[in-house]
Amino acid sequence: MGENLRQLLEIPYKRLDEINNVLLDPDMRVISEFLEVVAKYGTPEEINQQAEQARQLPNLLKKVEKINPDYLDDLRWLEEQRENDAFISVPEYRRKVLGERADSTKFADDFAVTLEISAYQYFPYLKDIAQRAIAEGRLMPGRYIRVRNMKEQETDGDLPAVAAAMQIIGASFVETLDTKGTDGSNIHLGGPETITGYFGGVGQPNEYALKWLDEFLYYYTNYGIQQVLNVNPGTVFVGYLLYRLGIDIEFKISVFMGNDNPYAGLWTLIGAKLFARDDGTSPLIGFNWSNSANNETMEITAQFRKSLGFEDVVRFEHHIVETYKSIVRQPYNRRDELVEIAGHVANISAKHEGADPEIDEKRQHPSDILDYFREKQEIVDSGDWEYLRLNFMDKFEATNKTAWALTENALSFIAAQNLHKL
Repeated sequence: MGENLRQLLEIPYKRLDEINNVLLDPDMRVISEFLEVVAKYGTPEEINQQAEQARQLPNLLKKVEKINPDYLDDLRWLEEQRENDAFISVPEYRRKVLGERADSTKFADDFAVTLEISAYQYFPYLKDIAQRAIAEGRLMPGRYIRVRNMKEQETDGDLPAVAAAMQIIGASFVETLDTKGTDGSNIHLGGPETITGYFGGVGQPNEYALKWLDEFLYYYTNYGIQQVLNVNPGTVFVGYLLYRLGIDIEFKISVFMGNDNPYAGLWTLIGAKLFARDDGTSPLIGFNWSNSANNETMEITAQFRKSLGFEDVVRFEHHIVETYKSIVRQPYNRRDELVEIAGHVANISAKHEGADPEIDEKRQHPSDILDYFREKQEIVDSGDWEYLRLNFMDKFEATNKTAWALTENALSFIAAQNLHKL
């Protein structure tokens, strides 16, 4: 009986023909308007060439020098520390945790967990954590999520400086475009105080999916920014279409999309498979689960992620700790769950968006997700700059606690790969 029911789920090939008819119909506005925005920047080949040129380290450094030359000193310092092997190596770190046992321990390298920190808002913070990493034998994260206003950081030089720094240290990073709801796209909502409305699927209404597309192509061609955050089903689909055209976009789906069960995961990955390239790759490289997802959710989803050929392509991004205020009930700490799953589900990143709760609750200014939406000048003028700097240092500490816990359990991690030698 069960197998007979299963057969009813088969999708006829005719359905694919009908989808192609929509995509290829020259009178179909939804596709024509998408292609018109792309054409403003050239052919896919020309667009990729512009991006490749823009992201070359010497070109990024020229932009930094022009906008904020003071940042060049920090970037050169970072390069010097890298070349001098100032950062602890992975074997040294393992010996620090396990002592002599480290040399005979077989680590689960096939299931290495990416150490991820969020949100990395301001360029100078990187030197803060790098100095502590060198002094105390700690690890620099292998992945950085950014949620800062793009135009603001383009103006003060953070945008090219961070892009350059990520190349220097060997880490991946994600930018969040300004076309994300809090830009006034929905006339019925106000500022961050109505944030639940923005991220309920209405953050990019009407023509804003095309504005998001235009914004991405601007930063892609001018700065080589490749990975961006995606918070809306429409812009997820636009990302799939761009990649299918041959434009090398990469995106991660935000926790605000609310994917909290295996069926949501299956629907998302089916879309990724439909628009994957012939080599099997997809622009979807990060899948941020809802905070309510549990290990079983990821275990079930990992099964069909592998069947669809995406195990090495789509990373499961899982919040270990969250900002203390404005997003989840506290205390929130999923480190023990990560240790349970990290040895048998591949390609997971451990995202640290706050301090461990017992640290955050004692801070005069605990980590707060609403801080992401504040202007830099307002933060400085209010006297909160040092508080936010401390919040970031706390996230760094939380990330290192996770690395320690993984190592204690013979589990592997991915830190900044140019700094922590294997």
